[in-house]
Amino acid sequence: MTEIINYTHIIVGLDLSEDCPPVIQRAAAIARACNAKLTLAHVLEPLAFAYGGDMPVDLSGVQEQQVQKAEADLAQLAKTTNYPIMQQHVLVGQPAAELHYLAEQESADLIVVGSHGRKGFALLLGSTPNSVLHGATCDVLAVLVKKQTGEA
Repeated sequence: MTEIINYTHIIVGLDLSEDCPPVIQRAAAIARACNAKLTLAHVLEPLAFAYGGDMPVDLSGVQEQQVQKAEADLAQLAKTTNYPIMQQHVLVGQPAAELHYLAEQESADLIVVGSHGRKGFALLLGSTPNSVLHGATCDVLAVLVKKQTGEA
């Protein structure tokens, strides 16, 4: 007999791209079906990592500006669904590790992320959805995001 999973708290990991609304909609549909809490999260990589950590410049102000912009962008994305968003988090760190930590802290039982379905060399290098999958202590759903090929 197959056990039916009833998720109680879903975290949606977003990259703040134009591909996010379909990912949110899929997560909201699952949340609605399960009557689950829905949380949105975005992870910024620390500027020290992005610039190699060798710059003798205080980047804390720039990082704070990035966090504020990400918070505003996340709030806008939250409006793309009529399902209630319980929480919105902007975290700084390595995306997979931060999503794993947030899921554990919030007792989430599903992490939803978007995936562009990379193949070949790009897949070998790894991607955020692949990184989230490995090491997660809960289910992970990668929503395939299809690129628009132009208008007819």
